[in-house]
Amino acid sequence: MNSFFWVQREGNSSRTELLCGKTAGYTIVNGHFTMLVCFTIVLGGFLKTCLRNSEVIVLIILSVSGFMIGQLAHSFVQVHEIVYPLLKTPSFSLYCYFSPIIIFMAALDVDFYILKNMLWQVFLTGLISFVVAFIVIGYVVLRFNEESWDLQSCLLFSMTLGITDPIFSVNSLKTIGISKMYTDIIRGESMIICGFTSILFGLFRNNLLHISILRDLHVITGLCLGIFGSIICGYSCARIIQFILTDLFSNTLTSVILCISMVYLTFYVVESLGMSGMIALVTVGLNLDSLSFKPRIELTITKFLIMFSTVYQHLIYTFFGIVIGCGQNKYLGFHSMVFMFILFTTVNFVRLLTIVLVSPLLMRINYDYNWRWGIVIAWSGIKGVFSLLLAPEIHNLADQKIESPQMFLLYVQVISLMTMGINSYMMTHSARTLGLCAISLPRQMAMQNAIKHIQEIIQNTITLFKTEKILTNVNWTLVEEKTKIEYTIPFSHVSRGSETEESPTEEVLIEEARLHVAIIQMSSFEKQCNDGTLSVEAARILIGATKSYCPIQGKFMSIYDVSTYVRARSWLMKFKNMLTFLEYHKDKALLILYGNNKFLLFVYHIVFSEEFEYAGHVITLIYIYPMIVHLWPMARELNVSALMSINYYFVFLYIFQSALKIIILKRKYFREYWNTLDFFIMLLGIIDIFCIYFVKLRQDNFVLIQVTVILGYFRILRFIPLIKIIIPLLINIVDVQIKKRLHLMYSITKGYVKSQEDTKFLIKQISSRESIYQKLYEILETNKRDAIKELGLIEHEGRDVVIALKTRQAIRNVIAKALKNLTFLWSRGIIDKHEGIEMNKVLLRKIKALNDFPMAIPPPTPDKYLHNIVWLENKDVLIEFFKERAKLAYFDYGDVICKEGEMPQGIYLIISGMAILHSSPPTFGIDSSLRSDREFKTMFTEYCTSGDIIGELSCLLKREIEYTAICETILQVRNCLLLDILWFQACFISLEDLYEGFDVFWPSLEYKIWLKLALSIAYQYFESSLIDENLEFQKCAASNLAYVETLSSYNEMVIDNVTMKFVIIVYGSVIDTKTEVQYLAPCILPKTCEQIQGTSDLSKLLVIQASKPAKNTNDSKSTLVFEQPTENIIGREKRR
Repeated sequence: MNSFFWVQREGNSSRTELLCGKTAGYTIVNGHFTMLVCFTIVLGGFLKTCLRNSEVIVLIILSVSGFMIGQLAHSFVQVHEIVYPLLKTPSFSLYCYFSPIIIFMAALDVDFYILKNMLWQVFLTGLISFVVAFIVIGYVVLRFNEESWDLQSCLLFSMTLGITDPIFSVNSLKTIGISKMYTDIIRGESMIICGFTSILFGLFRNNLLHISILRDLHVITGLCLGIFGSIICGYSCARIIQFILTDLFSNTLTSVILCISMVYLTFYVVESLGMSGMIALVTVGLNLDSLSFKPRIELTITKFLIMFSTVYQHLIYTFFGIVIGCGQNKYLGFHSMVFMFILFTTVNFVRLLTIVLVSPLLMRINYDYNWRWGIVIAWSGIKGVFSLLLAPEIHNLADQKIESPQMFLLYVQVISLMTMGINSYMMTHSARTLGLCAISLPRQMAMQNAIKHIQEIIQNTITLFKTEKILTNVNWTLVEEKTKIEYTIPFSHVSRGSETEESPTEEVLIEEARLHVAIIQMSSFEKQCNDGTLSVEAARILIGATKSYCPIQGKFMSIYDVSTYVRARSWLMKFKNMLTFLEYHKDKALLILYGNNKFLLFVYHIVFSEEFEYAGHVITLIYIYPMIVHLWPMARELNVSALMSINYYFVFLYIFQSALKIIILKRKYFREYWNTLDFFIMLLGIIDIFCIYFVKLRQDNFVLIQVTVILGYFRILRFIPLIKIIIPLLINIVDVQIKKRLHLMYSITKGYVKSQEDTKFLIKQISSRESIYQKLYEILETNKRDAIKELGLIEHEGRDVVIALKTRQAIRNVIAKALKNLTFLWSRGIIDKHEGIEMNKVLLRKIKALNDFPMAIPPPTPDKYLHNIVWLENKDVLIEFFKERAKLAYFDYGDVICKEGEMPQGIYLIISGMAILHSSPPTFGIDSSLRSDREFKTMFTEYCTSGDIIGELSCLLKREIEYTAICETILQVRNCLLLDILWFQACFISLEDLYEGFDVFWPSLEYKIWLKLALSIAYQYFESSLIDENLEFQKCAASNLAYVETLSSYNEMVIDNVTMKFVIIVYGSVIDTKTEVQYLAPCILPKTCEQIQGTSDLSKLLVIQASKPAKNTNDSKSTLVFEQPTENIIGREKRR
């Protein structure tokens, strides 16, 4: 079998040759090796439990224990019987048993998005590290080792000792708060060295590589196959694993078993194909991320991988300790101890030299890199299990066998343990000494804000619980004492060089806040993906773009940056335009022009028949064989007369075809480019025939012969018209790809808008400084507006695609809601386990069926959009009433739909296209004397797209419009009943018709419009507080879950603490009659309010009831249950 690790060496006898220890001089019986393995696992687990933060001490104890067992096995036959199965196990078998899981776990923890942006830098770092270790360590071993090691053994030993462990080398760096970028660089470098070393060792095992034949071509071929073939196999396996792990019907146990099984299967299959299983598993791990798993499965699989890798490490160090102990001790001496110290010094010197050489690359990758970080990273050259697993192969592949092969294992294992202990300590100590562990002041402020926020929530929760009757006898003093948070920020001392720094500059705070914003956005993308509102591909692109722009100082990622990152659809549009230009269009003449001319009518039916067109294509295809014969010199000489006859026949057919088309189309024939090409091919054919004729007459004319030969090659042009058949198919393929890109870009943009909204809710926790808060809000609001504009443009470009996407998402949301309700009923015991499982499968099948949902759905006709107005409630009587009165008005780009300060003429329901609104932030009916001028300096910009309504509030109040609406795309306004409108459309309902509807359907219609506006304002400003509330308009209107109360000036309203949950001012202002504190819309009233009084001419309050709604909607009592009862939440503060 031609593989790296499984090839039998020639000359091997049937008897197994042991690396260390004596062969069995007794009858081999079934021993108790399994008991030894279990004892090692138990001992390792016990030591790890007792020594939680001292992994190196655990490995030292296990290594020493293994060495002692090996010494006992060397002296006593009974112990030798136990360890003999280990001694006769081939070293490469141990490598195949243990390495797949460990390398896969290391690769899975690497952030591929970060690694992809600096792939060449990491590759160069790994290459430099490998070359430096290969040269320096090899020279030191040859120079200072007194044992008789040949050159090949020394170089193999240097490669083995040059491997940096991808797990232990970054564990200490994680504890000191180093950037993940550095840990990923170190892990990437380590995996590159591991992969390259495994390939070289495999070539040695296959006898393809020897020190004396390093320049052979088959070595380069083997390297290329081992690298690129392994990467391709690994990528394919990653897609299979991802498909398995994202299956909706797979359970957690099945996913874990399949994942681990596929890891081993991939390793063995790739190795059996003669490639590197190490590189294949690295590729698999890098191509899997948190989005490749179903929610909550990644944590389970990661725990299993950590468990297996920890057990494997304990077994490896114990087993190799046993193997070393089974050898002879006479080779251990003072020189061995000195040589170990020399090797340890050399390993660290090699690491330091590598960091010095790659420092320019690290400075280019991250602006924060400096010499202090270089010193810390220089201690990261920790050796681990991969060096140990490859160490036995040094002796197996050596040209000259030595008497003490266990010394290879001893040196590697001791250096591994020394680097784990000393280097890990030096990394942490250096970081603290150089001030790199100190948390920056902006981060300290952010952590203090978070701690303060948690303390406020705890205090508010205690205050709320004190009101419950069942908890009246609780010792609240003890509760407050036990729940008090006393958290000291680690490494909060001021770093070196910053003793004089009292407070960070605004630039530093903005930069720290930018990093927090990026983290919040990535969390939002992942949550949207897990909730099903964002596709995996879109979430992966957004997360990748965020991580790509995160290292750029001062850069807040905008939607245009994401578009650049995606490399969207521009080339597809250009390619489609080119194909549309080349598409063949039949330009039919009018049949009436030919009158009773039977010949012309006959020719007309022939020319424009499908059979005539296909016959021409079939004849062209048949001509392929004669053309091949013509281009083949030997065959051409044998078939000259036949080729000439066939050429005459085909030219005649071209002349006949062109003549018929010219008779019918006349001058129109040359308007089509394909007809012009056919005519040109026909002319070349005629010229070709005449040239052949003249060559027969004058066979001595060399120039004429050359021209004839060249024209013969031009016959290839006769196959160009066949492209006409392919073009319609290519156009359909490009259309599908364009729709996919539009679908993807719309999903990306929608997810980006949602992340901006999620971030705005948390920016108060990022920075408590008002100026920073203001700048962050402005940046986020600007980016959100740009994204909404992009949504409108995408929707205008592909309405059918966006409609399909929105429909699919609506179905997904409905099913997700049903799954949530099913889980609730299942958890309460209303549905038993079997019924719950079956119903869950039904709903999951519906979600899976959405994968086949059509990519595009034709847009509905304008009159159908009236069904989408929520306050019409899809009632036929209301829809018919407004359908008779609705109109459409034409708007061109830049036209003003309505102007600020003017009286409203009616409302506009946008059918397609986009409009932009310019104004100051909305006043919400608050008198100018009560408003803060600072809050209303910034101009407010908003984009309205299909389905939005312009002018509702102004029409309800009959007051001046507070914004200017300008058309951003071509608008057409016609009768709402027309069915073939292709551009921007907006159904217009005049103010008179609207109020006529109010009179006819009084009072429900006007109230429902207010309810719709109140709900939208509440969700816009207080989504985080209402996230657990199911405030759908239809449900609120039907079951009175939420309703609108009206307060005019000086009218009072009593708040009941039993029947209501939230009271939100959505328009106007009120005052607390007890404390005389004024609350301006939009605002959630605090729990301390018991009675309020209106202070505006008109105030509207949204009352959200408790679980049991009140019987009377006019009851003026409500209760409040929210997280911070002592603090009023003012919506306008979110806009600053």
